[in-house]
Amino acid sequence: MNPFDTHEVRNQPTPFGDINLFACDPALREALLREGGADALPDLEALGRRLGRAEVLDLARLANVHAPVLHNFDQTGRRIDEVEFHPAWHALMTLLIEAGAHSSPWEAPGPGAQVARAARYMLFGQVENGSQCPVTMTYASVPALRHSPRLAARWLPKILSRHYDPRPLPIDAKRGALIGMGMTEKQGGSDVRSNTTLAHPVPPSEARALFGDDGADVHRLVGHKWFFSAPQADAHLVLAQLDPGGSAGLSCFLVPRFLPDGSHNQVRVQRLKDKVGNRSNASSEVEFTGAHGWLLGQPGRGVPTILEMGSHTRLDCVLGSAGIMRAALTHALHHARHRQAFGRALAQQPLMQNVLADLALESEAATAFALRLARCFDHPDDAAETMLARVLTPAGKYWICKRGPGFGAEAMEVLGGGGYVEEGALARLYRELPVNSIWEGSGNVMCLDLLRAFARSPQAAEALATELALAGRGDPHYAAFVERLLADLAAPGDESGARVLAERIVLAVQAALLLRHAPACVSSAFVASRLAREPGGAYGRLPASTDCAGILARALVEDAAT
Repeated sequence: MNPFDTHEVRNQPTPFGDINLFACDPALREALLREGGADALPDLEALGRRLGRAEVLDLARLANVHAPVLHNFDQTGRRIDEVEFHPAWHALMTLLIEAGAHSSPWEAPGPGAQVARAARYMLFGQVENGSQCPVTMTYASVPALRHSPRLAARWLPKILSRHYDPRPLPIDAKRGALIGMGMTEKQGGSDVRSNTTLAHPVPPSEARALFGDDGADVHRLVGHKWFFSAPQADAHLVLAQLDPGGSAGLSCFLVPRFLPDGSHNQVRVQRLKDKVGNRSNASSEVEFTGAHGWLLGQPGRGVPTILEMGSHTRLDCVLGSAGIMRAALTHALHHARHRQAFGRALAQQPLMQNVLADLALESEAATAFALRLARCFDHPDDAAETMLARVLTPAGKYWICKRGPGFGAEAMEVLGGGGYVEEGALARLYRELPVNSIWEGSGNVMCLDLLRAFARSPQAAEALATELALAGRGDPHYAAFVERLLADLAAPGDESGARVLAERIVLAVQAALLLRHAPACVSSAFVASRLAREPGGAYGRLPASTDCAGILARALVEDAAT
């Protein structure tokens, strides 16, 4: 034996990559087809191939290692508040925008448009989640902007453009635009009604002198935002009190980064947030020192206006978490299939198979739920679908996102110490997973919103019951679980049990979808582990009768090369 053989690297899997992220995922493909997105199949095949290339996956690493940097002033001392990004960030943003991840359902709305966009968004979630934040806000801004036809006429053509244009210019000089949000203040957090930022009306004569035909409904904002997402965006939707007394209530304003004459609006970026994850994306604190903003929607109706945007951003939280979970699963399963321990591959060892199969069940159930929820958004004129979305959006935002961090930790453990270091993807994915649970309303906010849906409309329980009935009563555990759930909805308890209620609703819908559409090895294992007994504890608690090999063969089709 050569004494230097000990320095050769053996039994280490190659990095995950050069695989078609769409073709390797039967569950995503099947969900796309059944929920109405078949027309997008060729585009998603091509996108999955492109995103799965090793050099594209590496853009995520580069964009997170080289985090954005804030430059408040230029070399002459002029205030610029510019955020500098690594080229990898711009490459990711170009991919997202050119693929229409922000615009496709609004370009050609109709059956399948939101579903196709959801599948596209989930593929991007397997690459890098930070760059999805400004894309989500831009996508979700469209329904809110339509409250003001005058503003929509000017901004929507740039928002719906598939040109990524990061240049710091006024909107009329841009080829494409991004939109951000500014709601949270230091003293309020989720309680936006305690916001203190004030919006003072600009006299019409002064507004016309400054902005000409664009001088209607102009206000000047004074105050702050503790979280101001994507400060590099071309405009932000901002909540502020309409008058100094606050008697008109919160209103929504479109606050551009640059004014029509090319000058900087008075939005002062104080600092960028040093976050646990989502490090590629710039999040900031700002102060408004007389920033001009245009009223969006009705005075005093800022919360309903922004909530219309919020329903779409919350959908993306579900999609984003499902995408990251899928990424963590693929990295873990790829490693386990190519790593030997105790004489055979990790993925062939029964206890590891149980863990991986349990993760695969969680991921497939999240995918099925996410695309079913997206189909609700494809039918805004269908009262039943709209009501189902009203229930499933907060419930899914709570449960799917809440499952993420534990899922990421378990996937990291499959790789052992190699998963806990920064060279691989699992550490980044693990840090990324909490953000979707926190952003756009924390878990408690979602669960309280779910209770409001049932309290305000008896049709909410009916819409849920109709969806669950589609799975029939052939599985006794499922039938019993649904019967108890619907009985409890008929006599809801106090808010202390809202988290359990949200969890049960999502599990029931996931089980219904899997029973109807997934192979028996998947649906039976999901029901046995999630409905027939109390869920909880670590992953890897599937019954001994589970067909783990069948589940794992479906979970990652590794011959789907680019």
